[in-house]
Amino acid sequence: MLTLENVSFEVQEEKGQKEIIRDMNLTIGDHKFVVITGPNGGGKSTLAKLIAGIEKPTAGRIYFEGTDITDMGITERANLGISFAFQQPVRFKGIQVLDLIRLAAKRNLSAADACQYLSEVGLCAKDYINREVNASLSGGELKRIEIATVLARNTRMSVFDEPEAGIDLWSFQNLIQVFERMRQSTNGSILIISHQERILNIADEVVVIADGKITRQGAKAEVLPELLGTASAVDACVKFYQGGDRK
Repeated sequence: MLTLENVSFEVQEEKGQKEIIRDMNLTIGDHKFVVITGPNGGGKSTLAKLIAGIEKPTAGRIYFEGTDITDMGITERANLGISFAFQQPVRFKGIQVLDLIRLAAKRNLSAADACQYLSEVGLCAKDYINREVNASLSGGELKRIEIATVLARNTRMSVFDEPEAGIDLWSFQNLIQVFERMRQSTNGSILIISHQERILNIADEVVVIADGKITRQGAKAEVLPELLGTASAVDACVKFYQGGDRK
């Protein structure tokens, strides 16, 4: 279980301090698939970084399975069982895909075992296992390789920051299938930052964040119909004021 208690996060700007996350309280239960959504600039990706340890809160505490992890860094949190997949996956020149999966699994996997993780994310293992994790790979390929490393880690919490960003439609369709399989097979919780309705549709719970605060949280069946209705109304208003619906 992950718990945020009165967590805030501020950054220094020219005009002074800007609060990105405001006194947030959030609990992610065990074995849950949770999607966090909301308008751009609302604090979603910052929240993901706070959970992973990339950023540290300026106020409040964060607990993971009863342990206070507020002051822990990325490595310490990873060792406790938190995985993080970046919105833009990191490239590692000189490191092969096999090496990366072995590092994630923390054991000397055979090539055949590593290939199973690649197959899980829809990649032909023999075409990728010995490739370098560099610029020769597309955004979609990198995204799926990164997810394969998360699968290899098999941690208690897996956090994905906008996994659909920068990938093509075919890769996105396969991504949905990967998350559906993860949901069925993982022993931990999955937390995804996303705007995509298809990802929201496979969640157990949906959390809506705007202006650094949680504005709605609950079961998908309760939150999603309201959320999609609101989104449609907002889209219509934007289209009108841009001149799209003016008579």
